[in-house]
Formats: sequence, C-alpha cells, structure tokens
Amino acid sequence: MWQFLREYLSAPHTIGAIAPSSRHLAVSMTASIDFDKADCIVEYGAGTGVFTREVAERKRRDTTYIVIEQNDRFYEMLWEQFHGMPGVVLVHGDAGNVCGFLREQGFQYADYIISGLPFTSLPQQVSQRILSQTQKAIGMEGVFTTFQYTLLRKAFLETYFNIQKIVRVWRNLPPAYVLQMKLKCCHAKQTSADGAV
Repeated sequence: MWQFLREYLSAPHTIGAIAPSSRHLAVSMTASIDFDKADCIVEYGAGTGVFTREVAERKRRDTTYIVIEQNDRFYEMLWEQFHGMPGVVLVHGDAGNVCGFLREQGFQYADYIISGLPFTSLPQQVSQRILSQTQKAIGMEGVFTTFQYTLLRKAFLETYFNIQKIVRVWRNLPPAYVLQMKLKCCHAKQTSADGAV
C-alpha cells in the first residue's frame, strides 16, 4: 500500500489511483474471460499485480499471459511475484507496443486484454496510440476490458469500441466502473481486410 502511494505521488498521471485495486475489482475485471478457451491474455498497467494474480491462478497452464508494466518499481514487484510462472510473460514496456509484443510470442491477436491504465488522466495522444493498437490487437473476436473511476472518457472510448457492458464496483477505493468492449463493426471489417497487425 505504501509503495503504491509513493509511486502515485511521483507520477499521478500515469498511475491514476491512490491505492491498489481490490480483489472485488479484479473479479469483475476478469469476469468476461473464458479461461478454458483463452490462448492469449494481455494485461496493461499491472501495477502491484492484483489482476495479475487473479488471471495467473485461473488460466490454463499453456495459456500465454502477457503482462505489460512501464513503471520501474511496479515491474520489479511483478518480477518478484510472477517470474517463472508457466505461461506468464512479463514485459517492461509500453502498452502502445502491444502488437509487437504479441508477435514476439507468436500471436496475431489476443483473446482478452484487461487494462488498469488511467485513460482519464493519460495524455490524449498516449491514450489514442494505446487504443488504436488495442483495436488491432483484439481483432474481430477479442474482448477489451478496462476500469475507470469516472465515465468522463466513455464517449472517447466509444470512438474505438462498442461498450457492451458497464459494471459499478463499489468495494474498491475509490469505487470504479468496469467497461467491457469489443471492436466496432466498421473497424472489424477494416481489420479483416487488412489482415496482419
């Protein structure tokens, strides 16, 4: 908790919360994942690993789980917890490069992407790059799930995805909205026509 607060104070625009996510939020964030069928799952902004633990414990042993974290200290904490776990690939890097990280692991698309990134506070151009890459990364069938503390960026997210479900999670500090999304039809047709990502 204190380490999380320290990192928040040093970079509030990239972390976006004063406390780690709750287990209740982790359950809601992973509710859409079919763990029996998922071959590739990606996580953005894993932080201290609350969502990471939920997925790592429930995924198939042979499912590839790409965990992307840019913050130096959080990446070290993730490495200490998850390095060597079957199928878990820890990436110290930028979620905006997700398509490249997928290719490195032999995938064109991810079945599911979950995100802890604070799109409300990230610079607009950073959010645009990440969401554009996410469109390509989930393709026509994948699901993108993120959480936000407000719905100020709902319309912005809807320019990239169809929001299929919004769940309010009260048992979190602060309470959060979980948004489950898929590619918009027009983007899905374009992705299919383009082929490679």
